[in-house]
Amino acid sequence: MLSKTYVCFFFLLITMGTKASFILLPMDENTQQNHLKAYGVTFWCLEKNYKASWLLNYRGGSFLLPDVSEIRKECQIRGVSFEILSDNEEERILTEIASPSQNMESVILEKAPKIAVYTPKGKHPWDDAVTLVLTYAEIPFTAIYDEEVLSDQLLLYDWLHLHHEDFTGQYGKFFGAYRNVPWYIEQKKEAEELASSLGYEKVSQEKGAVAKKIRDFVIGGGFMFAMCSATDSFDIALAADGIDICEPMFDGDQSDANYQSKMNYSNSFAFKDFILERSPEKYEFSDIDMTEKRRIPMEKDYFTLMEFSAKWDPIPSMLCQNHTQLVKGFMGQTTSFESSLIKSNVLIMGSCELNGEARYIHGEKGKGMFTFFGGHDPEDFQHHVGDSPTVLDLHSNSPGYRLILNNVLFPAARKKKQKT
Repeated sequence: MLSKTYVCFFFLLITMGTKASFILLPMDENTQQNHLKAYGVTFWCLEKNYKASWLLNYRGGSFLLPDVSEIRKECQIRGVSFEILSDNEEERILTEIASPSQNMESVILEKAPKIAVYTPKGKHPWDDAVTLVLTYAEIPFTAIYDEEVLSDQLLLYDWLHLHHEDFTGQYGKFFGAYRNVPWYIEQKKEAEELASSLGYEKVSQEKGAVAKKIRDFVIGGGFMFAMCSATDSFDIALAADGIDICEPMFDGDQSDANYQSKMNYSNSFAFKDFILERSPEKYEFSDIDMTEKRRIPMEKDYFTLMEFSAKWDPIPSMLCQNHTQLVKGFMGQTTSFESSLIKSNVLIMGSCELNGEARYIHGEKGKGMFTFFGGHDPEDFQHHVGDSPTVLDLHSNSPGYRLILNNVLFPAARKKKQKT
């Protein structure tokens, strides 16, 4: 009888030692069946106040979650691959990550950031890659536009995405190709009516005021992410503050004489010394964008993510987490950035080796941070007006879309002082 008691006690100890205590969402190439929805599950856990960790450079930037039945169920519902770990297995992984010989780090995710997407009313999710992937990953966000920005409602949010906007008041430089198309005429009319209702004589003045409110949001500690034309047009609007760079077909009067010489590059976030494109017929804002200069065929269009020290540089490491360092290229009105026009304090995180263009950049402004990502849709090589939407069920492991979601989750990370 006594021996049976010892056997039962010994079995209980073994069982306790191997008890499943953690869920690992592996993010390597061959194990995770839906990388994009794995971010959504992690975000959902943060909303539920569960503890979570981001294991930088461990199996593609995996997520470590507590082993709770509703988290398992959520993974199963969303089609996210997961592994069950015992305490011993979790300890072994964290020990490996902590080793000075490993370029890895464990970052605690503290809370789900409040997300805003700056987008015109009535836009569909598929009009913008960020709203598309947020919807697909089931990450909640609030759509805001000029009224909300100008009434200081950005203070309610931690993270802001800029839809493919034109902050210069030139209506996306679509004049040359679409001036007589009904949608262009209607959008121009709506923009003018909105600017007037908000107390501005010109759309360029109203958009400039919006750009400055967004600038203040970042300086105050906000996180901003922009793609395509929102990147360079935002910086141009800041540098052109108080200067009329719009031709008569855009705002009804002449532009300022010699406006190029009046540009103040100290106001811009990422770019310097750029030359504006004066012609209203040309579908381009400035020489920041590389779209017309590049000669790269689709089959060779890739860019490489830089490798950073996860322990010493956790911020760019988080933003570059992926299951591959080679990411398929894609075009947009602003496809990529001329490297020589990027300010020295801005970090290039992804670039094309064939022509040296920058595709993915990051910087700090005041207490906040910004990331610019060139191109329109990571899974649509050359998106045209009216093209059918990307179906993300067919691209659930997209490296390009993962970069977007890295930025979405990044504000949740516990901030710590940089090592010196």
